[in-house]
Amino acid sequence: MVKEFDVTLADGRTLHGYDTGGEDRMPVVWHHGTPNVGAPPAPLFVESERLGIRWVSYDRPGYGTSTPRPGRDFASAAGDVAAIADALGIDRFAVMGHSSGGPHALACAALLPERVTGVVAASALAPFDAEGLDWFAGMADGAAASLRASAAGRAAKEKYEETAEFDEAMFIPADYEALNGQWSWFNEVVRAAAANGPSPLIDDDLANVGDWGFDPRDVTVSTLVMHGAKDRLIPSSHGVWLVEHLPNARLRLLPGDGHISVMNSATEGLEFLAALGR
Repeated sequence: MVKEFDVTLADGRTLHGYDTGGEDRMPVVWHHGTPNVGAPPAPLFVESERLGIRWVSYDRPGYGTSTPRPGRDFASAAGDVAAIADALGIDRFAVMGHSSGGPHALACAALLPERVTGVVAASALAPFDAEGLDWFAGMADGAAASLRASAAGRAAKEKYEETAEFDEAMFIPADYEALNGQWSWFNEVVRAAAANGPSPLIDDDLANVGDWGFDPRDVTVSTLVMHGAKDRLIPSSHGVWLVEHLPNARLRLLPGDGHISVMNSATEGLEFLAALGR
Protein backbone atom coordinates (compact mmCIF):
# COMPACT_ATOMS: atom_id res chain seq x y z
CA MET A 1 0.00 0.00 0.00
CA VAL A 2 1.34 3.44 -0.94
CA LYS A 3 0.93 6.25 1.57
CA GLU A 4 0.78 9.78 0.12
CA PHE A 5 1.76 12.84 2.11
CA ASP A 6 2.89 16.46 1.78
CA VAL A 7 6.02 18.10 3.13
CA THR A 8 6.33 21.87 3.56
CA LEU A 9 9.88 23.11 2.99
CA ALA A 10 11.70 25.98 4.68
CA ASP A 11 11.14 28.19 1.62
CA GLY A 12 7.38 27.62 1.79
CA ARG A 13 7.15 25.18 -1.10
CA THR A 14 5.22 21.94 -0.80
CA LEU A 15 6.35 18.56 -2.08
CA HIS A 16 3.92 15.69 -2.56
CA GLY A 17 5.49 12.41 -1.51
CA TYR A 18 4.86 8.66 -1.62
CA ASP A 19 5.98 5.90 0.74
CA THR A 20 5.35 2.14 0.63
CA GLY A 21 6.40 1.92 4.28
CA GLY A 22 8.29 -0.61 6.36
CA GLU A 23 10.90 0.68 8.80
CA ASP A 24 12.75 -2.63 8.57
CA ARG A 25 13.12 -2.33 4.79
CA MET A 26 15.87 -0.65 2.77
CA PRO A 27 14.67 2.74 1.46
CA VAL A 28 15.11 3.43 -2.25
CA VAL A 29 14.16 6.91 -3.48
CA TRP A 30 12.62 6.78 -6.97
CA HIS A 31 13.27 9.67 -9.40
CA HIS A 32 10.70 9.83 -12.18
CA GLY A 33 11.15 10.72 -15.84
CA THR A 34 9.56 13.40 -18.04
CA PRO A 35 6.64 13.94 -17.99
CA ASN A 36 5.66 11.70 -15.06
CA VAL A 37 4.40 12.14 -11.56
CA GLY A 38 6.44 10.55 -8.82
CA ALA A 39 4.38 7.51 -7.85
CA PRO A 40 6.82 4.64 -7.16
CA PRO A 41 7.14 1.97 -9.90
CA ALA A 42 4.29 -0.45 -9.22
CA PRO A 43 5.59 -3.06 -11.70
CA LEU A 44 8.54 -3.59 -9.35
CA PHE A 45 6.54 -4.01 -6.15
CA VAL A 46 6.60 -7.82 -6.15
CA GLU A 47 10.38 -7.97 -6.49
CA SER A 48 10.69 -5.16 -3.94
CA GLU A 49 8.86 -7.32 -1.41
CA ARG A 50 11.26 -10.18 -2.08
CA LEU A 51 14.29 -7.94 -1.66
CA GLY A 52 13.01 -6.00 1.35
CA ILE A 53 12.87 -2.64 -0.41
CA ARG A 54 10.83 0.36 0.74
CA TRP A 55 9.98 2.84 -2.00
CA VAL A 56 10.03 6.56 -1.26
CA SER A 57 9.37 9.13 -3.98
CA TYR A 58 7.88 12.53 -4.73
CA ASP A 59 6.42 14.64 -7.51
CA ARG A 60 9.15 16.96 -8.77
CA PRO A 61 8.28 20.66 -8.49
CA GLY A 62 5.38 21.56 -10.78
CA TYR A 63 4.09 17.99 -11.10
CA GLY A 64 1.02 16.82 -9.19
CA THR A 65 0.51 19.09 -6.19
CA SER A 66 4.21 19.91 -5.68
CA THR A 67 4.86 23.63 -5.87
CA PRO A 68 6.50 24.75 -9.14
CA ARG A 69 10.11 25.89 -9.01
CA PRO A 70 11.01 27.50 -12.36
CA GLY A 71 14.74 27.50 -13.06
CA ARG A 72 15.40 24.40 -11.00
CA ASP A 73 18.43 22.28 -11.89
CA PHE A 74 19.26 18.66 -11.16
CA ALA A 75 21.19 19.65 -8.03
CA SER A 76 18.03 21.04 -6.45
CA ALA A 77 16.74 17.47 -6.11
CA ALA A 78 19.23 16.82 -3.31
CA GLY A 79 17.63 19.33 -0.95
CA ASP A 80 14.14 18.15 -1.85
CA VAL A 81 15.00 14.50 -1.24
CA ALA A 82 16.73 15.33 2.04
CA ALA A 83 13.55 17.06 3.22
CA ILE A 84 11.39 14.08 2.21
CA ALA A 85 13.74 11.64 3.95
CA ASP A 86 13.90 13.80 7.08
CA ALA A 87 10.12 13.98 7.24
CA LEU A 88 10.01 10.16 7.22
CA GLY A 89 12.85 9.76 9.71
CA ILE A 90 15.09 8.10 7.11
CA ASP A 91 18.83 8.65 7.44
CA ARG A 92 20.40 6.60 4.64
CA PHE A 93 18.86 5.48 1.37
CA ALA A 94 19.65 4.36 -2.16
CA VAL A 95 18.43 6.19 -5.26
CA MET A 96 17.08 4.99 -8.59
CA GLY A 97 16.07 7.12 -11.58
CA HIS A 98 14.77 6.53 -15.08
CA SER A 99 15.37 8.87 -18.05
CA SER A 100 15.64 12.46 -16.79
CA GLY A 101 15.25 11.00 -13.32
CA GLY A 102 18.72 9.49 -13.69
CA PRO A 103 20.66 12.76 -13.32
CA HIS A 104 18.40 13.75 -10.41
CA ALA A 105 19.39 10.50 -8.68
CA LEU A 106 23.07 11.18 -9.43
CA ALA A 107 22.70 14.68 -7.95
CA CYS A 108 21.58 13.19 -4.65
CA ALA A 109 24.59 10.88 -4.59
CA ALA A 110 26.99 13.73 -5.37
CA LEU A 111 25.55 16.22 -2.89
CA LEU A 112 24.39 13.89 -0.10
CA PRO A 113 27.35 11.48 -0.01
CA GLU A 114 26.89 10.67 3.66
CA ARG A 115 23.29 9.56 3.06
CA VAL A 116 23.17 7.81 -0.34
CA THR A 117 24.27 4.17 -0.37
CA GLY A 118 24.10 3.45 -4.10
CA VAL A 119 22.67 4.57 -7.44
CA VAL A 120 20.86 3.02 -10.37
CA ALA A 121 20.45 5.28 -13.41
CA ALA A 122 18.42 3.80 -16.28
CA SER A 123 18.19 5.43 -19.73
CA ALA A 124 19.89 8.50 -18.25
CA LEU A 125 21.11 11.65 -19.96
CA ALA A 126 24.71 12.81 -20.01
CA PRO A 127 25.45 16.52 -19.42
CA PHE A 128 24.59 18.78 -22.35
CA ASP A 129 28.19 20.03 -22.44
CA ALA A 130 29.67 16.52 -22.12
CA GLU A 131 33.15 16.64 -23.62
CA GLY A 132 33.68 14.23 -26.51
CA LEU A 133 29.98 13.30 -26.82
CA ASP A 134 27.85 14.08 -29.88
CA TRP A 135 24.85 14.73 -27.65
CA PHE A 136 22.10 14.52 -30.31
CA ALA A 137 23.58 11.66 -32.35
CA GLY A 138 21.16 8.76 -32.60
CA MET A 139 18.16 10.65 -31.20
CA ALA A 140 14.81 10.42 -32.95
CA ASP A 141 13.89 13.65 -34.71
CA GLY A 142 11.13 14.51 -32.24
CA ALA A 143 13.36 14.10 -29.21
CA ALA A 144 16.16 16.15 -30.74
CA ALA A 145 13.79 18.94 -31.82
CA SER A 146 12.29 19.18 -28.35
CA LEU A 147 15.66 19.43 -26.64
CA ARG A 148 17.07 21.84 -29.23
CA ALA A 149 14.11 24.11 -28.51
CA SER A 150 14.94 23.85 -24.80
CA ALA A 151 18.55 24.81 -25.50
CA ALA A 152 17.24 27.99 -27.16
CA GLY A 153 15.60 29.08 -23.92
CA ARG A 154 12.25 29.05 -22.14
CA ALA A 155 10.39 31.18 -24.69
CA ALA A 156 11.48 28.94 -27.56
CA LYS A 157 10.56 25.80 -25.61
CA GLU A 158 7.14 27.19 -24.68
CA LYS A 159 6.45 28.01 -28.32
CA TYR A 160 7.60 24.54 -29.38
CA GLU A 161 5.26 22.85 -26.91
CA GLU A 162 2.25 24.74 -28.32
CA THR A 163 2.30 22.55 -31.43
CA ALA A 164 4.48 19.61 -30.37
CA GLU A 165 3.29 16.13 -31.34
CA PHE A 166 4.50 12.76 -30.16
CA ASP A 167 7.13 11.22 -32.44
CA GLU A 168 6.40 7.50 -32.60
CA ALA A 169 9.96 6.86 -33.81
CA MET A 170 11.27 7.70 -30.32
CA PHE A 171 10.29 4.21 -29.20
CA ILE A 172 11.27 0.89 -30.76
CA PRO A 173 8.89 -2.13 -30.99
CA ALA A 174 10.21 -3.49 -27.69
CA ASP A 175 9.22 -0.23 -26.00
CA TYR A 176 5.67 -0.45 -27.30
CA GLU A 177 5.48 -4.06 -26.16
CA ALA A 178 6.53 -2.97 -22.67
CA LEU A 179 3.99 -0.13 -22.66
CA ASN A 180 1.26 -2.57 -23.65
CA GLY A 181 2.35 -5.04 -21.00
CA GLN A 182 3.96 -4.80 -17.57
CA TRP A 183 5.03 -1.19 -18.04
CA SER A 184 1.60 0.12 -19.03
CA TRP A 185 2.04 1.80 -15.62
CA PHE A 186 3.96 4.53 -17.46
CA ASN A 187 0.74 5.52 -19.23
CA GLU A 188 -0.85 6.23 -15.84
CA VAL A 189 1.93 8.46 -14.52
CA VAL A 190 2.20 10.34 -17.83
CA ARG A 191 -1.56 11.04 -17.88
CA ALA A 192 -1.41 12.31 -14.31
CA ALA A 193 1.54 14.57 -15.16
CA ALA A 194 -0.25 16.01 -18.20
CA ALA A 195 -3.04 17.33 -15.96
CA ASN A 196 -0.78 20.25 -14.98
CA GLY A 197 -0.08 21.28 -18.57
CA PRO A 198 3.37 21.61 -20.14
CA SER A 199 5.04 23.82 -17.53
CA PRO A 200 6.71 21.07 -15.43
CA LEU A 201 7.84 19.28 -18.59
CA ILE A 202 9.38 22.56 -19.78
CA ASP A 203 11.16 22.97 -16.43
CA ASP A 204 12.49 19.43 -16.75
CA ASP A 205 13.76 19.89 -20.29
CA LEU A 206 15.42 23.21 -19.45
CA ALA A 207 17.26 21.34 -16.69
CA ASN A 208 18.14 18.58 -19.17
CA VAL A 209 20.12 21.04 -21.30
CA GLY A 210 21.30 23.28 -18.45
CA ASP A 211 24.15 23.14 -16.00
CA TRP A 212 23.68 20.16 -13.71
CA GLY A 213 24.77 22.06 -10.60
CA PHE A 214 27.20 19.29 -9.64
CA ASP A 215 30.09 17.35 -11.12
CA PRO A 216 29.45 13.68 -12.01
CA ARG A 217 32.95 12.94 -10.74
CA ASP A 218 31.64 13.69 -7.23
CA VAL A 219 29.41 10.59 -7.34
CA THR A 220 31.69 8.23 -5.45
CA VAL A 221 29.20 5.56 -4.34
CA SER A 222 28.66 2.38 -6.35
CA THR A 223 26.57 3.15 -9.44
CA LEU A 224 24.88 0.95 -12.00
CA VAL A 225 24.08 2.58 -15.33
CA MET A 226 21.49 0.64 -17.33
CA HIS A 227 20.80 1.54 -20.95
CA GLY A 228 19.07 0.01 -23.93
CA ALA A 229 21.46 -0.22 -26.87
CA LYS A 230 18.60 0.71 -29.23
CA ASP A 231 17.31 3.68 -27.20
CA ARG A 232 16.19 6.41 -29.63
CA LEU A 233 15.05 8.91 -27.01
CA ILE A 234 18.33 9.04 -25.07
CA PRO A 235 20.95 7.11 -27.06
CA SER A 236 23.15 4.60 -25.27
CA SER A 237 26.20 6.78 -25.95
CA HIS A 238 24.96 8.89 -23.03
CA GLY A 239 25.13 5.91 -20.70
CA VAL A 240 28.59 5.00 -21.98
CA TRP A 241 29.78 8.56 -21.34
CA LEU A 242 28.42 8.50 -17.80
CA VAL A 243 30.21 5.28 -16.93
CA GLU A 244 33.46 6.69 -18.28
CA HIS A 245 33.13 9.77 -16.05
CA LEU A 246 31.59 8.40 -12.85
CA PRO A 247 34.35 7.18 -10.50
CA ASN A 248 32.65 3.99 -9.31
CA ALA A 249 30.21 2.93 -12.03
CA ARG A 250 29.58 -0.02 -14.28
CA LEU A 251 27.44 -0.30 -17.40
CA ARG A 252 24.66 -2.78 -18.11
CA LEU A 253 24.00 -2.38 -21.83
CA LEU A 254 20.91 -4.27 -22.97
CA PRO A 255 21.31 -5.06 -26.68
CA GLY A 256 17.65 -5.49 -27.66
CA ASP A 257 16.11 -2.73 -25.58
CA GLY A 258 15.05 0.86 -26.00
CA HIS A 259 14.05 3.65 -23.64
CA ILE A 260 11.15 1.90 -21.89
CA SER A 261 11.91 -1.79 -22.38
CA VAL A 262 15.17 -1.37 -20.47
CA MET A 263 12.94 -1.35 -17.38
CA ASN A 264 12.11 -5.01 -18.00
CA SER A 265 15.54 -5.63 -16.45
CA ALA A 266 15.09 -3.21 -13.56
CA THR A 267 15.11 -6.06 -11.04
CA GLU A 268 18.85 -6.29 -11.69
CA GLY A 269 19.10 -2.74 -10.46
CA LEU A 270 17.15 -3.52 -7.31
CA GLU A 271 19.37 -6.53 -6.61
CA PHE A 272 22.41 -4.31 -7.11
CA LEU A 273 21.14 -1.82 -4.53
CA ALA A 274 20.04 -4.52 -2.10
CA ALA A 275 23.49 -6.08 -2.22
CA LEU A 276 25.05 -2.78 -1.17
CA GLY A 277 22.93 -2.74 1.98
CA ARG A 278 22.07 0.32 4.01
